[in-house]
Amino acid sequence: MNSTTDQPNQFALLRQRRFAPFFWTQFLGAGNDNLFKFAFTVMLTYQLQVAWLPPAMAGLVIGALFILPFVLFSATSGQLADKLEKTGLIRFVKNLEIAIMAAAALGFMSLNVSLLLGCVFMMGLHSTLFGPVKFAYLPQHLSEREITGGNGMVEMGTFVAILLGNLAGGLLIALPSVGPAWVAIACVGTALLGRLAAQRVPLSPATDPALAINWNPLTETWRNLRLAREDIVVFRSLLGISWMWFFGAVFLANFPVFAKEVLHGDEQVASLLLVVFSVGIGIGSLACEMLSRRHVEIGLVPAGAIGMSLFGIDLYFASCGLPAVALQTVAQFITAPAHWRVMADLGLLALSAGLYSVPMYALIQLRSQPSHRARIIAANNILNALFMIVSSVGAGAMLGAGFSVPEIFLATALLNAVVGVYIFLLVPEYLLRFVAFLLSRLIYRFKVEGGDNIPAAGAAIIVCNPVSAVDALLLMAASPRPMRLLIDPRFFALPLLGWLFRLANAIPAPHAEDPAAYAATLDGADQLLADGGLLCVFLDGGGAQQPIFAAVMKIPARRLALVVPVALRQSQGPTLLRIGAGAARQRSLFSQVELVAGPALLPAELTAELTAELTADLTAKRLQAEVQALLAR
Repeated sequence: MNSTTDQPNQFALLRQRRFAPFFWTQFLGAGNDNLFKFAFTVMLTYQLQVAWLPPAMAGLVIGALFILPFVLFSATSGQLADKLEKTGLIRFVKNLEIAIMAAAALGFMSLNVSLLLGCVFMMGLHSTLFGPVKFAYLPQHLSEREITGGNGMVEMGTFVAILLGNLAGGLLIALPSVGPAWVAIACVGTALLGRLAAQRVPLSPATDPALAINWNPLTETWRNLRLAREDIVVFRSLLGISWMWFFGAVFLANFPVFAKEVLHGDEQVASLLLVVFSVGIGIGSLACEMLSRRHVEIGLVPAGAIGMSLFGIDLYFASCGLPAVALQTVAQFITAPAHWRVMADLGLLALSAGLYSVPMYALIQLRSQPSHRARIIAANNILNALFMIVSSVGAGAMLGAGFSVPEIFLATALLNAVVGVYIFLLVPEYLLRFVAFLLSRLIYRFKVEGGDNIPAAGAAIIVCNPVSAVDALLLMAASPRPMRLLIDPRFFALPLLGWLFRLANAIPAPHAEDPAAYAATLDGADQLLADGGLLCVFLDGGGAQQPIFAAVMKIPARRLALVVPVALRQSQGPTLLRIGAGAARQRSLFSQVELVAGPALLPAELTAELTAELTADLTAKRLQAEVQALLAR
């Protein structure tokens, strides 16, 4: 939207102290986790013979030990992140990382497997403590227009760090005779760099300093899940993110066997698949800010879900029927055209997962109450861990039952489609924003002027000039948060759009002759504003003379709600029938639609007549500006 084009993009955050030290702290932490785990896994698989830990079980045991603290201690770590100042907690966690990596260095030098397994568990604890802080920190330092870009940067950085950590761990441990020593040096050095970055992280005050810590992880885990359920949209978004980790874990865990047995590639081909997947996630995560136009655009979530299923299904067909050959190197692998389709599917699947996850994380951060935001993130980490465990057990059971890896990928992609439909019907806000997103990006050339005047929080009424049913959805695309629509009842009779409006819980504007409906509408509007919500009222025909409009416009003074006049206009083009006062009028397809939002009015400044005049005046001023621009050429 042109109201934001003069603002810097997400990469500008890397030059700002409120974000850059935090970004590099979490980047180095994620990289060190994976450097250590992958080097240890390779060492057990190829270099050491341990009778009580066979190579085939090494990766499973290391993964289980690392994820166990997320299940046991996430609830406690969420409490700590809400109660304590977050920067001090970040520095404590990085100090703990240095101590763990010092012990791991001793384990690598002495080839002490038991000590290294203990360090795996402790690094899982380190990540468990850091997780709630990581996502609760961002909303304290980034605005609503920055939160999507910030999350995209963090998501991209995490997967790049995972990739680099795995590559570095594999390369260093493979060095003849000196591999363990170099891994030890790299782990300790990376931990020290992370602690230096943490020293620059700005202070982040505690959000609930009076919180009494419940040290019982079982009861606190249950309490956190109940706390997350208080906002049903947030809770279902937690489930959506956990499903993404279920989905991703199936693919990541099976890359080695997929590369060897299906693609007939060596270990380097498995690493190439990880590179493609990580780059795809990074591109998808970074693309969220551009596609969302610096808002939290949850309309990207269905788009991501569709891509995850489509490319997952095509990955099955692309990998079926590949000829059995001797194990290929990367150079040999990439010369086969069929393999490019596999890599394209994998990369686009990962890109879609980035589009899917980043807006969900941003939504959770913005919708969660600041006083217990970290505990909500902790609940998310618990659910993520449980879903990943179920994912591993399910994929293992399918392999044991004789299913091939491509068949497991296909089943996961099909199940993703079912889960996606269920989630989007259960939380229609995602589906509605997706439709609004498509209209504003593909069907119309949509421009917004004064978008910052639509408040991102607090009670407000949007007053808009007469528009079509489609334009009601476009207005939803311009809003930084959900809104309830008070609209012409005839819109509900329109094919498909009527279903969408009912799904959006839109309110049909009743006539004064229906006292019960009239009173119910007023009570509903009053309660919405009392709860700090956003209501949109469309002036139609009689405008301020409509009894329901005049009655609703008396509410802001009582509820201290702002009123924002908005005007919509459209250039000429192919036509689409619209409903308006007195007659059917025409609305154009594939043409430019402009939304102009005026400054918010305080209740003391407000009259219904003034609002109607301002709304009409916004359109007149826009037209006048265009005429002046033409005359100046």
